[in-house]
Amino acid sequence: MTIRVLIADDQEMVRRGLRRILESQPDMAVVCEAADGVTAVEMARRFQPDVALVDIRMPRMDGLEVTRLLAGPDVATPVRVVVVTTFDLDEYVYPALRHGASGFLLKRSGPALLIEAVRAAVAGDSLISPSVTVRLLKHVTGSGPGQEPLPEPLTEREIEIAGQVAEGKTNADIAAELFISPGTVKTHVASVQRKLGVRNRVGIAVRAWEMGYARPR
Repeated sequence: MTIRVLIADDQEMVRRGLRRILESQPDMAVVCEAADGVTAVEMARRFQPDVALVDIRMPRMDGLEVTRLLAGPDVATPVRVVVVTTFDLDEYVYPALRHGASGFLLKRSGPALLIEAVRAAVAGDSLISPSVTVRLLKHVTGSGPGQEPLPEPLTEREIEIAGQVAEGKTNADIAAELFISPGTVKTHVASVQRKLGVRNRVGIAVRAWEMGYARPR
């Protein structure tokens, strides 16, 4: 299967570099580009890419609003969005994750992490494994809005697993640590997603840090 990617960045040189990296992979293709947020949303809705790499700061519409429109909780057919930022502690990253972004990537991270981020977004199960993601999630702990009680509380096991997801652990890591099967972990993760009302593992991680389920290192 070819992974179809949209690149949204207001700098042509950045778009060209990202395209070159992605298209060096035999299973990736850049299907469209956008130099501003409005065009990014239009292109995404027209071409339905598998992944959208979205810059935070763009003219006409910023990456936060683009993320909300493409991946937000009310979107019927969401696009997996990986937010691209220049700064480790960019003030827009947290709300972007809250609006449904599958992850984020620092522009200086290099080709290997870019490719990993795209593959992770498609796979949906290793989105917060890069250490930079975990670091940013720690930074935003407690900075989100006040939390209402969950309509359906998490079980003790689900709280434990949510915390480990927030620490960047994969299903295999969690299974080994808890002496359960990866399939059982997958079932618990799906239940946690449903109860927390989030789309993916990054959403679990954000809520887990907010609710104090993760252990700072």
